[in-house]
Amino acid sequence: MRKSLVPGEQVIVTTRPQPRKLAGAAAAFVLAPALAAFTSAWIIRGGAARVAPALDRQWTSWLVAGCVLAAAAVWLGYCLPRLLRWQGTRYTLTSQRMVARHGMLNRRDQQVNLVSVRNLTVHESLLQRLVRSGNISLETGYQGVVTFPDVPEVARFRDFILDAIGELPDDNEARPGATYYPAGAFPEDMREGGRDDQ
Repeated sequence: MRKSLVPGEQVIVTTRPQPRKLAGAAAAFVLAPALAAFTSAWIIRGGAARVAPALDRQWTSWLVAGCVLAAAAVWLGYCLPRLLRWQGTRYTLTSQRMVARHGMLNRRDQQVNLVSVRNLTVHESLLQRLVRSGNISLETGYQGVVTFPDVPEVARFRDFILDAIGELPDDNEARPGATYYPAGAFPEDMREGGRDDQ
């Protein structure tokens, strides 16, 4: 992220989504090999042959191999993709924008310039409140509403965003040498039909 910063931009905080999304994958990671080991031991002790007499001793090694492959399929097909999806998602708040990056090989970026934010909303479900996470929605004029789900420590992150928005320079500060005139307060000689046209 630091390589893509514009001059004068600073990274305030970088985080990943709340890891509660990995709870199911973590449970499957532990339970799949345990269940495979229990089933393999049951098969080796002759449990399969008692249930189905056609599955005699010659099928034991095949059934045990099937249990091992089933556990590996759960690891590779369920646990690993969710871990990689979580690992490949980052939320970065800089002094000028909020960036969400998704994916490790196929990357997708979502950016919101803080200067265009009109409203900031935090939504927390009951489970999210228990782990102090939440969804942050940034409403902008032209992009509509952009939502960043499961932001950890959502209250602190919201405060960081509000502080960054509060420290943004005004329009006349952003353009050195520019003079700010309130509406209708242009000098008379700059208006059409001013002194030069009279």
